[in-house]
Amino acid sequence: MGQALRNVGIVSGVTMASRVLGLAREMAITAVFGTTALASAYATAFTLPNLFRRLLGEGALTAALVPTLQEETRKNGEAGARRLVSEVASWTLLATGVIVLLAMLGLGAHGWWAPRLEAAGIAPDTVARWAAGARLGAVLFPYLVTVCLAAVFSAALQTRGHFLEPALNPVWLNLSAMGLLGLGVWRVAAGDPAGRMDWLCAGVLLGGALQMIVPGLALMRLGWRPSFTPARSAGVRQIALLMIPTLFSSAIYLVNTTLSRLFALSVNDAAATILNLSTRLMELPIGVFAIAVSTVFFPRIARHAADGRPDLLAADYRQGMRLILLINVPAAFGLAVLAGPISRVLFQRGAFTAADTAMMAPVVGVGALALPCLAFVSLALRAFYAHKDTRTPVRAAIWSFLTNVVASLALMGPFGVTGLAFAATLAVGVQAAYLQHRLVRFAPALGFGPLRRHLARVMAAAAAMAAVVDLVRRGWENALGPGVWRDAAGLAICVVAGLTVFAAVAWGLRVEGREELAALVRRKLGRARESGGG
Repeated sequence: MGQALRNVGIVSGVTMASRVLGLAREMAITAVFGTTALASAYATAFTLPNLFRRLLGEGALTAALVPTLQEETRKNGEAGARRLVSEVASWTLLATGVIVLLAMLGLGAHGWWAPRLEAAGIAPDTVARWAAGARLGAVLFPYLVTVCLAAVFSAALQTRGHFLEPALNPVWLNLSAMGLLGLGVWRVAAGDPAGRMDWLCAGVLLGGALQMIVPGLALMRLGWRPSFTPARSAGVRQIALLMIPTLFSSAIYLVNTTLSRLFALSVNDAAATILNLSTRLMELPIGVFAIAVSTVFFPRIARHAADGRPDLLAADYRQGMRLILLINVPAAFGLAVLAGPISRVLFQRGAFTAADTAMMAPVVGVGALALPCLAFVSLALRAFYAHKDTRTPVRAAIWSFLTNVVASLALMGPFGVTGLAFAATLAVGVQAAYLQHRLVRFAPALGFGPLRRHLARVMAAAAAMAAVVDLVRRGWENALGPGVWRDAAGLAICVVAGLTVFAAVAWGLRVEGREELAALVRRKLGRARESGGG
């Protein structure tokens, strides 16, 4: 358990830095472009290659590659695993290359299909936003090739117990995008937003290249050598068979998210940008801890599944789920209560106005409700993948997709972008409920029963925290009024008060996992003191 916690600490610490940099990137973009149609077009355009990355790289491919690499290492040693990495990387290069070529051709043809959509009766403003997103999408799609190869290299590193380089991947994207956007602001006049946007897109592409190169070099230091070998070996065939249903599941998620962005482009100029920024805030607690725990525990539960040890698998699964819920439930309560001040502090500057903040606050509050469900799904899916059951995630994704489409169409008219956020939250809840239902039938040892008391105690502590935070927020705002710097100071006070109350109640209720988190914090503080003293 100690090594697992150390790995979680490494991944969560680096991921915290990368998510903060990701927020900084979004803050820079909104300061330059605001919530204009161009900003929404960029948010939608970057969604496309980013979702294909999750579809091929972090989704189906990683889920199939990690357990197969574990088996290959056990059967044929390190040499066999390295050969399989080269074979998978070769096929990934071929597949993503074809996808990028087709996507660029289709998106680049917006001059042909945009007038026909207008002729079909779609509002000209909506078609114009779609066409702008298509133009930027054609520019950004090559990002897909490099980040999918990065996912192959990162999965190989994770099976060898190396988590630092994969966790650093988003850092390179954020630094590159912010750096080149800064150059664009310096070199291009404010009256030419399209020119500045070109610099931002160049930064994204550079970041994708660095995301591939860094884990590739780390893998080479472990003895792997790149070679183009698209062989149809037994390992490749097994990965392909495992990927097919997962690809279908992820493809549904891809269509689901893309439709949400297109629905948002149909609402107004700002909706897609607001939805994207809200998602970024959700990714901070999810990415910092839920994904970190899932990343570290997935190879462990895959190894236990391969070894035929359901008892160890269930123990690791429950440990990971306790840690995930212990962070993401209070994060959801805190985001819901502080949605307005957080939006003002992070984004209200430059071209992002107070009216944009007013639009964004309820979207963040509604989206926060999805955090515990997203956290649950992130690890529950790994339990199915470890057993090579990829059909259940497909069915869960179908239910989520149908829920999102129906709810979006019903709610976007009366509630705008907030309705779209609620539809997405409802869809995640349906997915989590279905996975839990199937998990009990599939593997009774992985049922949620042993975690119910833990969740109830965490929710009680989070509710107490939220009540105190809301009182502090109201008192602060009534005493000094709104303002970015006043909000920043008030948020700091709210966070300290909230963490203090949550910790006190959690310890009083004997919430499981509190000692593990305390040990992790003490370890990190000890390292900081040692490094400061040296």
